[in-house]
Amino acid sequence: MDYIKRLPKIELHCHLDGSISKATMEELLGREVDGSLLSVSGDCTSLTEYLQKFDLPLSALTSYSAFKKAAKDFVLNLQADNVIYAEVRFAPLLSVSESLRTRDIMEAVIEGLKEGKELTGTDVGLIACAMRHHDPEKSLRMFSEIRDYLGYGLNALDLAGDESKYPMDLFMDLFKKARSMGYPFTIHAGECRDVRNVVLSVEAGASRIGHGIALSGQKDAIKLCKDKRIGIEMCPISNLQTKAVDNISSYPLKEFIKAGLLVTINTDNRIVSNSTMEKELEFVANEFALDEETLKGFMINAANVAFADDNIKHGLLNKIG
Repeated sequence: MDYIKRLPKIELHCHLDGSISKATMEELLGREVDGSLLSVSGDCTSLTEYLQKFDLPLSALTSYSAFKKAAKDFVLNLQADNVIYAEVRFAPLLSVSESLRTRDIMEAVIEGLKEGKELTGTDVGLIACAMRHHDPEKSLRMFSEIRDYLGYGLNALDLAGDESKYPMDLFMDLFKKARSMGYPFTIHAGECRDVRNVVLSVEAGASRIGHGIALSGQKDAIKLCKDKRIGIEMCPISNLQTKAVDNISSYPLKEFIKAGLLVTINTDNRIVSNSTMEKELEFVANEFALDEETLKGFMINAANVAFADDNIKHGLLNKIG
């Protein structure tokens, strides 16, 4: 679809380690890489199978130069997709070692994103993820350690990981403290069919929800998100691959649009899901018979709920038209 190709795109939910290109992976590892180790097949059966694809990228992100290279290439790869603004997230604590501190990792990624912007003009904001399987005290120390990057390369926080084993109840105090530190944040919630995680995330202060599938059919929770103008970061292709929904007919995109939620469309993981923003938009346009105005509306929503300053948001809205 020519319109989708030309549409200036904004992506808000994308993981760095799930979006490292094959060429970059081979450069970082110094050897050829079988593409099947990086991307899921069309018959992916579960979130567990999907998450196995992160093992190799994480094994490559073990140095300052590797993180810088991955971040820079992420920005360069947005150009072909006509992405004018993106936010990329990653979990620093997954890569901390004796030779690589949290601040080293943050500075490497911020420097890589900056170099990418200098070459392309594309702004990319950074979101640091806490992981559900980590002790909240460990995550709080990380929040404290990286606080001085907020507004200087770091845009926001996130909580990611196994939602079914580690529900939001366990992290209310962590994000209460994050709010007191001045952090805005999004939270992965509702990917595992429990709407309570979404409601608690909003109550904790999240201004966006990652995935949010469990909102489907939940009128009170939907009203809460609508009234508070919560951004809903939907990732259609990934959601189907991980079996967040059983099939496309049960995917609640149209339900959320009709309810007036601030829906955004994202790739989640460009390489693991073998996706681009163009692919995602073509997919939902075809499956749900969406018109150009609706697709443009996703980008307007994304500009409005982005973790960016008002000047950047106004510039994005002007480019979208």
